[in-house]
Amino acid sequence: MSQNRSSAVMQQRHEAHDSLDDFPTPPWATRALLEFIDRRGIDVSGMTCREPAANRGHMVAPLREAFAHVEAADVHDYGAGFAVEDYLFPGTDAFPVDWTITNPPFRLAEQFIERACATSTVGVAMIVRAAFLESIGRYETLFSKNPPSFVLQFSERVVMHKGRLAPEGSTATAYAWLVWIDGEADTRLRWIAPCRKRLERDGDYAPVAA
Repeated sequence: MSQNRSSAVMQQRHEAHDSLDDFPTPPWATRALLEFIDRRGIDVSGMTCREPAANRGHMVAPLREAFAHVEAADVHDYGAGFAVEDYLFPGTDAFPVDWTITNPPFRLAEQFIERACATSTVGVAMIVRAAFLESIGRYETLFSKNPPSFVLQFSERVVMHKGRLAPEGSTATAYAWLVWIDGEADTRLRWIAPCRKRLERDGDYAPVAA
């Protein structure tokens, strides 16, 4: 039997229920978000940011290029020296920050968004599979009640390898940033123009220090 390579099949990324969903985010994808925030006229240089699914720190590094302070933690110890905390556990990270920005576990993304919106005073940004925008249940529990201010769809693919960060490879999975900005309730769709080559930096794919 020939393999079904339709986009509907190829864009699925299945993870076990108890999986850590370990797919590190390339730093250039985070810099693309930061450029968008800057173009909105929001100066984050004096702000605080929380990264609650910090993994090995590949999103933390570009966030620290922009924010005055970045709180980084993860439910699993990946050896990067960050605090080991369950973001969804009551009482964890209860103090507010200006922004929460992360790549949430897909099966827990709705809970991450809810907690982030409750503990962030300026904005929230989550990088998710574009397929996250689908589903009647998600519309009823999340998007109809708390729609994002912006959907930032990448026009070029963001390659995320399971368990490692590396520049090579390709993917059939499309990603987008969902952004909530305080006081901006109407959802607007924007495309992130091709920018990987421009936003990659020397050392992006090396281990990150805490």
